[in-house]
Amino acid sequence: MNVKPLISKDIIRGHTTTIVLNILSQGDSYGYEIAKMVKVLSRDAYELNEATLYTVFRRLEKNGDITSYWGDESQGGRRKYYQITDQGKQTLTDNIKAWNFAKEVIDDLILGRIEDYE
Repeated sequence: MNVKPLISKDIIRGHTTTIVLNILSQGDSYGYEIAKMVKVLSRDAYELNEATLYTVFRRLEKNGDITSYWGDESQGGRRKYYQITDQGKQTLTDNIKAWNFAKEVIDDLILGRIEDYE
């Protein structure tokens, strides 16, 4: 039996904002579709639950990184769509730079050999 590992929620926790901004930088979307995209982009290794997702939406909207609007009625009712703002695009760029720096430092801390620095 081949069980696919899931990534720890603790590892992802500080990056949900950047994940959502990345998806919205590719086009307006709504909650369920964004949750599906998280699963697809992670190759089924991570799922963003609805409560977390809507907390992220509220925080991003309050900070001015996204705006929302109601779409046309479709099967089952109206959907609330989210759209990245120019400020949100800058936040995404800044967060990606910070992530790349953190990745390098963490790689050094986890994989680095002390004798290489002596």
